[in-house]
Amino acid sequence: MLKNERLHEFLCSRNEMMTEQWYESLDKSKKGIYSTTDPKEIEQLKKQNYDFHVLFCSMFSKNYDVFLVEFQYWIKQVAKDEAHLNTPLEEVLEEFFKTQKQYLKLIEEYYSLNKEQLSHEQYAEWNLGVVDAISEIIQEFTVQNTEASQIRLQAQQELIVEMSAPVILLSKDTGLLPLVGEINTYRSQVIFEKALEQSSKYNIDKLYIDLSGVPIIDTMVAQQIFQLIYGLKIIGVRTALSGISPEIAQTAVQLGIQFTGIEVYSTLVQAMEKTGVNA
Repeated sequence: MLKNERLHEFLCSRNEMMTEQWYESLDKSKKGIYSTTDPKEIEQLKKQNYDFHVLFCSMFSKNYDVFLVEFQYWIKQVAKDEAHLNTPLEEVLEEFFKTQKQYLKLIEEYYSLNKEQLSHEQYAEWNLGVVDAISEIIQEFTVQNTEASQIRLQAQQELIVEMSAPVILLSKDTGLLPLVGEINTYRSQVIFEKALEQSSKYNIDKLYIDLSGVPIIDTMVAQQIFQLIYGLKIIGVRTALSGISPEIAQTAVQLGIQFTGIEVYSTLVQAMEKTGVNA
């Protein structure tokens, strides 16, 4: 039986002390939230730790399942905040284990003070309860933190992709779309949407699509380029392709890709010279 009001009170009376003790033990040389010197961040870090203790102590005064459910909010809030997302997960888990040691030491102290009223079995059960609870909290924290990290990474990647398809104005009615890096299905869709949107916004009459930064072209990439050219044609934008390297040309021939009816130039400078645009 984990419930014991006297142990609960004993532990809760030491919450603030445990937080200060924990903070002083932090390795301030490491990267992440634990080495911050920002007063507001330090205050927030201590509050999160203190709130942890308030919740954790309740394990000895409430039903264990209720205790775990009430802990979910704390776990989600801390696991998903920017400070902890910017801190290596292994460092965060290390602090959980330090906190576990704090509780085991305090329970040992409480048992030593009350040996006559307590059995060794009860003492062992409390220790096991602390270890099990910390393990479950760590497991849930890891899941929440990993999911939040993946969501943030995906959002960053999507932002990078969207920013990597800009239409640059060369003159009042002429634009350039420089493509750089690998073009996958998602990115090709973003390029398609952005090129149409920006060409319409800037009232572009002719758009140069430069492929010199694209390492390889395959059937999918070629198909997406054709769709983009056709879409631009529908809204009245003429196009010209430049930057067709010998490697891309060879691959295109091997794949049977035809650029019939499309202006194609080996370099962007050549394309602009042939069409009367000043480089």
